[in-house]
Amino acid sequence: ITLSPQPPVLCDHVPHVPTAATSSDEEDDSDSSTKPIRSEKKKNPASLFQTGGDPPKEKKSKKKVPLKGAESEEETPETLQKNSNKKGKAKKSKKKEERPPSPVIEVENLEEFVLQPAPQGVTVKCRVTRDKKGMDRGLYPTYYLHLDNDKKVFLLAGRKRKKSKTSNYLISIDPTDLSRGGENFIGKLRSNLMGTRFTVFDNGANPDRANADWSNVRQELSAVVYETNVLGFKGPRKMTVIIPGMNSDCERVPIRPRNDNDGLLMRWQNRNMDNVIELHNKAPVWNDETQSYVLNFHGRVTHASVKNFQIVHSSDPDYIVMQFGRVADDAFTMDYNYPLCAVQAFAIALSSFDGKLACE
Repeated sequence: ITLSPQPPVLCDHVPHVPTAATSSDEEDDSDSSTKPIRSEKKKNPASLFQTGGDPPKEKKSKKKVPLKGAESEEETPETLQKNSNKKGKAKKSKKKEERPPSPVIEVENLEEFVLQPAPQGVTVKCRVTRDKKGMDRGLYPTYYLHLDNDKKVFLLAGRKRKKSKTSNYLISIDPTDLSRGGENFIGKLRSNLMGTRFTVFDNGANPDRANADWSNVRQELSAVVYETNVLGFKGPRKMTVIIPGMNSDCERVPIRPRNDNDGLLMRWQNRNMDNVIELHNKAPVWNDETQSYVLNFHGRVTHASVKNFQIVHSSDPDYIVMQFGRVADDAFTMDYNYPLCAVQAFAIALSSFDGKLACE
């Protein structure tokens, strides 16, 4: 699979198209084969994300969302499988299976579930579908997130707002209600003017409309930075993802900026990394034989695309925090692990759809 203007990352041993040889079709996503979603037994991945921040002062419902029969990444044969249809190093591959599905996950309280970090040791496997039907949706598609299992449980919907100077996506827990004022509004993704930096917020209030005690101010859940491509450079796109750290109770440290200078992007830019974690997309590897970039997605990605990516921590590049890739023209798989929640992962995926030159 080849990358486009940016070479597409090939899926599961599908090589990316050579940078030079790639055409600049915006949708020409390159496939990359990603390594096993699970690292060989290394230190507990939770330690990569703990920053020791104070436990959240807000009320948190203690009720855990039950996960029935959730498979841990180490035990799941599908995760270790490479689904490669190219020659090359054969990794202990087990039976080939297309897009291994998600473990059975029971979602009792949707709002709670989509903001709750994935359970440690479980990969939450999802599917993103893009609806472009109708005049409006040609320019402003609606994106839907479902669990990728037999029940196809709906999780989130997202859509770009029309009258916004910058890209601004609303995220809702109701597929039919994508309004900012509705009770189903759960978060939003906002970009800068260039479309190279994105911030993900929950549904709290803008600091300008905060309560006296700031208890209702919105949290920043993550930020995404795309390295700009200059002079027609056609290498794989580079992403940096910034997220709040986790406290000793494995809960997100609340980041509630009072102004634009205190958000995740400014903290990262100023290298003020207290309670902040920096992640990157895993660099695909050039394959001379196929003349393309490749990553191993373990059977979860089948089409090459520049939008295919895996997010990792530099201290353990084998632990895949999140991966996203194309399986059909308007269908993608999106899998995430601790410490991400569904809203964070979905918003990061939405940022990759935003068609600015710097990101293509």
